[in-house]
Amino acid sequence: MDWILIGKRIRKQREYLGFTREVFAEKLDVTPKFCSDIELGLKGMSVTTLCKISDILGLTTDYILFGAPSDGEDDSISQMIRKCPPEKRQFLEDIIKSFLRSTHT
Repeated sequence: MDWILIGKRIRKQREYLGFTREVFAEKLDVTPKFCSDIELGLKGMSVTTLCKISDILGLTTDYILFGAPSDGEDDSISQMIRKCPPEKRQFLEDIIKSFLRSTHT
């Protein structure tokens, strides 16, 4: 395991989502210091913590651990779609279709 690279991926996504380390730690139910240690690659984490990080950040555990996005799951558009509430996804789909139609004219 390359804990430094794992930490970098976690930090990048945390910052992308706009979470401070304190907010992320609260969501994760750990101390900000522990989050810092994970992000710097100084400490590893339990499977439970890994799964919580995956859920909070919307990343696959494979991507967190190995940096390998599966089927484009790590791109920013996919992340935004996953964060969209299910009842709003039809609106999102309509917007995307409209955009794509407008670019092909």
